Amino acid sequence: MHRLSHDEISRIRTTPGASALLFITDRCPVGCAHCSVDSRPDSPRITDFDLFESIVDQLCRDPDRTMVGISGGEPFVERRGLTLAARRLAEAGKDVVVYTSGIWAAAPDPPRWIHDVLDRCRCVYLSTDAYHEAGTGPERFVNAARTAGAHQLPVVVQVVDEDGGADRARELLSLAFGDTWRRHAEVVPTQGLAHGRGGGIFQPGTRRPGRTLGTCDSVISPVVRYDGRVTVCCNESVVMGAGPALLRRDCGSGDEVATAVEDFRQHPFYRALAEAGGGPLTLHPKFRDLADRGFSDICGLCWAMARRVRPDEADPLLRTIPLLAKGTPA
Repeated sequence: MHRLSHDEISRIRTTPGASALLFITDRCPVGCAHCSVDSRPDSPRITDFDLFESIVDQLCRDPDRTMVGISGGEPFVERRGLTLAARRLAEAGKDVVVYTSGIWAAAPDPPRWIHDVLDRCRCVYLSTDAYHEAGTGPERFVNAARTAGAHQLPVVVQVVDEDGGADRARELLSLAFGDTWRRHAEVVPTQGLAHGRGGGIFQPGTRRPGRTLGTCDSVISPVVRYDGRVTVCCNESVVMGAGPALLRRDCGSGDEVATAVEDFRQHPFYRALAEAGGGPLTLHPKFRDLADRGFSDICGLCWAMARRVRPDEADPLLRTIPLLAKGTPA
């Protein structure tokens, strides 16, 4: 069975239409101070399993999406939903990638159902840093890494790159696998996100003029939430309901989810953002005043533009800008 590395997953995520993220629960018992979705032990979780099953089945039927990530919240607090999703997606031939804190690994050998889920995965993203370790402790991380390794799964450790976090992750991986830990795992430093509770800890990046901002890979990989909300990207604030309404749609069935995903894929604004980038879009008269306005990231510019775009608006210029940016005759 082919296992996926971080580079392979990144390549799939940046291939239009090839992946989706299933946001399976808001709930998480860890309580990290930097949580970008403000997950809590009593946050919402799946209540409408008929809707959830129809969402999973639609992801299974999508012929173009070869990979589905499963995240939250903490996916492993949702035993019924996670078991169902992992089984059906894997049986449909999808590559399943799960994102977890490892909170489930209180003992060296977790319950059988967790092994069943891992049997159906192609990679495990395991988070650790000072914020996670305060809630899970090093033992659970080590147990989780060893359990994933026993299933021959690559372990990608995402760690906020501050205060020696990456070195601490390597130390824990050495405890889990010994000197050969690089055969089993890789450390991917990340930046803390100023979303959710993280907004009280991390500062937005340096503001840059809108005309200097490039493309957004996230708008080609939608997020589908357990309750039917579909967002065009993985911005946590959008998933939780913030930002322009253009960036999300609330659906009541798997068929509606499929329609929303396809509408996002075909929308000229998102295509222009993915193919040309934010900078070229500021050449559009509708966005020209944003060219010299400062934004901390592409999300800020996207939100400012999305507030000016009507969902069903016919705008030939939006379709033309990507062609011009590529040097293709219109």
